[in-house]
Amino acid sequence: MTDSAPTRRQSSPTDQRCGVVAIVGRPNVGKSTLLNALVGQKISITSSKPQTTRHRITGVLTLGNAQFVFVDTPGFQTLHGSALNRNLNRTVQAALGDVDLVLLVVEAGRFGPADEQVLRLVPEGKPVVLIANKLDAVKRRADLAPWLQEMQRRHPFSEFVPLSAQKATDAKRLLKILEPCLPVQHWLFEADALTDRSDRFLAAEIVREKLFRLTGDELPYGSTVVIDRYEEEGRVRRIAATIVVEREAHKGMIIGAGGERLKRIGSESRHELETMFDAKVFLELWVKVRSGWADDEARVRSFGYE
Repeated sequence: MTDSAPTRRQSSPTDQRCGVVAIVGRPNVGKSTLLNALVGQKISITSSKPQTTRHRITGVLTLGNAQFVFVDTPGFQTLHGSALNRNLNRTVQAALGDVDLVLLVVEAGRFGPADEQVLRLVPEGKPVVLIANKLDAVKRRADLAPWLQEMQRRHPFSEFVPLSAQKATDAKRLLKILEPCLPVQHWLFEADALTDRSDRFLAAEIVREKLFRLTGDELPYGSTVVIDRYEEEGRVRRIAATIVVEREAHKGMIIGAGGERLKRIGSESRHELETMFDAKVFLELWVKVRSGWADDEARVRSFGYE
């Protein structure tokens, strides 16, 4: 991975296929897990906390003459109207306007009002593939038949694909289904491109993932990570990051008794970053309180939310 976006190709054979594919759905249905499975490497962070994904993240996969440009989006939020959530919803809506294909991810056998609201965001005439994820949680596969019939009546989906995003074989099967749907056109990125996001961005995301995973339900939604310094010296990365929270009590929660929790967040982040970058990583973490930041439009933008 590099700190610059992949360069666009100037020319390519006319038999190439390339398409931008948006992955959308309500929070916590497995969109980021699916993206990572499709590109074969971790691009988007995951956790059990809803709205873990807060940015439009592109993952690129080139197979033979086909290039898939997957766009992972935040889960569309229907319950809370903070500045941060309004920003995330705008990200989802913007992503849908300029893609070739939409993957609507739902939980197999379920389709509620929040799923319906996401489906309504898709521009008329845009092809949509229904991804029935978490298939392994369905006890009787036969029970899916009437549900699939109901979904066919609800929307003219291009394809119905039941799967488990955690299974590599299911991801490969989905790629074969999607390839004929890609337009015949030049590739947008070089063949070895993986993402349009910088290493600096990915470092912040990995720290935020460990923060969410190691605090669980204790930590409220209003926390984020800002990279203060990112230096690259050969195969060494020196990174300083600030974890931003909204209340003093949240700061103590993250630091933990004797600083043990913050040390663990830093240790697990560093280990994963060393694997991701194939480099030695020196990571410093700080925790700061910025009261009400998640409901302040200017501060939300200053923290890197488009």
